[in-house]
Amino acid sequence: MQFALVRAYVLLSALLLAGLRGSPLKFSRLDRWAKSAFQYVKMNLCRQVSSLPESECRRLSALPQSGVAVYASEPHSDKVVAVLPDSHPSGPPASKVGGYALGMLPEDGRRHRDVFPGTAEHDAVLVLDPSPGQSFGHPVVLFYVDLNVTKKKCGHRDGVFLVEECLTLALKSRCQNQLKPRQGRGVRVGTKGRTRRGAAPRMGRAERNEGLCEIHFLPLVVGVRDSNRTQRLHCVDHPDFARCPQLLPVSSPTVPVSSCELNKNTRRCHQQPLATYLSCRLYQTCDHAVLLSGGWQQQITYEHHWNNLQIFDRMLRNNGFHKDHIKTFFAGKGLVSEEESEGVYPATQKEVIRNHISYVCRKQHCADSLVLYLNSPTRNDGTMLLWDGNHNGIADSTERYSVSELLADLAGCRARRVLLFVEQSYSAALGKRLKGSLKHLNVVLLSGNHWADTAEFWGSLHPAHCLIDHLSQASTLPLSSGQLPSLLNVTLSGAPCNATPPLTEAEMRKEYMGCQNLPTALWYQSQHQPEEKSK
Repeated sequence: MQFALVRAYVLLSALLLAGLRGSPLKFSRLDRWAKSAFQYVKMNLCRQVSSLPESECRRLSALPQSGVAVYASEPHSDKVVAVLPDSHPSGPPASKVGGYALGMLPEDGRRHRDVFPGTAEHDAVLVLDPSPGQSFGHPVVLFYVDLNVTKKKCGHRDGVFLVEECLTLALKSRCQNQLKPRQGRGVRVGTKGRTRRGAAPRMGRAERNEGLCEIHFLPLVVGVRDSNRTQRLHCVDHPDFARCPQLLPVSSPTVPVSSCELNKNTRRCHQQPLATYLSCRLYQTCDHAVLLSGGWQQQITYEHHWNNLQIFDRMLRNNGFHKDHIKTFFAGKGLVSEEESEGVYPATQKEVIRNHISYVCRKQHCADSLVLYLNSPTRNDGTMLLWDGNHNGIADSTERYSVSELLADLAGCRARRVLLFVEQSYSAALGKRLKGSLKHLNVVLLSGNHWADTAEFWGSLHPAHCLIDHLSQASTLPLSSGQLPSLLNVTLSGAPCNATPPLTEAEMRKEYMGCQNLPTALWYQSQHQPEEKSK
């Protein structure tokens, strides 16, 4: 019996090691890194990160290993740098590790001492994700790994010495858009990032937090001499940690621009441009929708992101939205098959997205209900990341869609109602900006603290179901709205909820769902009084 148990244990161990054989790291080395880093996080993270709320600290302190995903890069002959989407493309780096900056990647991929300070180059990178499968951003824990470092030198870096390696926690030295009273857990942070224990904070004074802050995205980890910018950071299925999230498989590789120029007739190279001007027809007011899921990069674009878009698209069509009035922008090219991507535009076209939303909003008598579904990776200030089109790992102005830009596109929108269905992180930043705004009185933000199931929750919405009644089934209420009763006491297509006698299905489809024809006199009047908005 004992021999059988030993044999079963050996067989199980062999299977686990076989499963890790394809990993870029040796199992023993990765095991040492991951478990040491995990213990360090539980004991020290909240003492060093001043921006983490107490609730998140409590969650991390009680989090088991099985709830954490592991990402790592393999040491090579050349050093690597870690680049974050919210890094600044020029000037001093925005992230440090006790004085050691996260690296920046120049456009030509070549090493430059101003861009790659020596302390930003490391042998490898390790990342622990305490919320695997959830959309980014959310807090992740990043460690630099340096080989052949003495115990004394590792101690000066406040690192974890593992005989053969030194693990050093990387944190941001600037907290983005966070104003809070300086009060701590017995630690005060100086101007250079050094901590002093026992220093009394100044009470009753709100000032910019100069403490160290957590990282919210997986970095792009590249070799300092790699002009191709190949991502070296990969998720590893460690048997004692969480399984890797299910990525959306690439349907077809992206065709190089040079090949597209020679083969413009291929569907993978050429896509019909979005004709926004055809969206608003004369004498018609229609229901319109924009579905936006940026993705940022393949490594954080999961299957459920594409599934969410499909669920929401089906719900809109069931509620009378015509397919031509539903515009979907998703990730980059090649992630979904040609059959599935019909009518889907890449999220790389920021100006197209903004122009379409603005056009539908500005055109009089164009939209009755305007629906936006947002499901992109998000910075902690509410900025949505679209797609890393130039593969440099940094979200420049053409690759991010800020809250200010979205609100500018929706300001004074002439649609009868604008419904924002938000299924992404940090939606509270958008809610705060909407609250009390006189330019967005017809805008309702439909989101809450538990935003992860927005598409599934609204996917069951029936054409005759009142929005406010359906919303009452959720545990959270909208974060913001200008006029809740009048804007939500209708169906998605704008039909009244409590008509007497109740509207028949034929009356619903004729009078409210899809498009409604306008009287010629009303349209003529609107053309001669462009300053008067539809009511």
